[in-house]
Amino acid sequence: MAFTQSSHTVSVRIFGFLQAYMDSQGFPYAFEKEIAREGMTAYDIACELRIPPEEIEGIFLNGCVKNIYDLVFPGDRMAFFPKGTPGPYRVFLGMARENVERARREKEKASKKDR
Repeated sequence: MAFTQSSHTVSVRIFGFLQAYMDSQGFPYAFEKEIAREGMTAYDIACELRIPPEEIEGIFLNGCVKNIYDLVFPGDRMAFFPKGTPGPYRVFLGMARENVERARREKEKASKKDR
């Protein structure tokens, strides 16, 4: 895995118990990750980092809560937050809203796969 600083990188931060996944691989908690110019989803970035997406409660992208299936582009700043964020903060920060959207997208994806 390449941790670099080039014109096609995204700034990644890992928080909470998700850091254990980085520890087990000897990776830092904050780094620049090279991605394609056309971007990639936060879900795909998590998978490449070997962080199980089901352990991720929220994605912050450029200071805003976003969906794990949203695209991340070079130059973006992102962070992965683990499940277990206290209830009121999930609502205030928008994590609850994005988790509803995430569930909708996963259900839609599963129904297309079953066809």
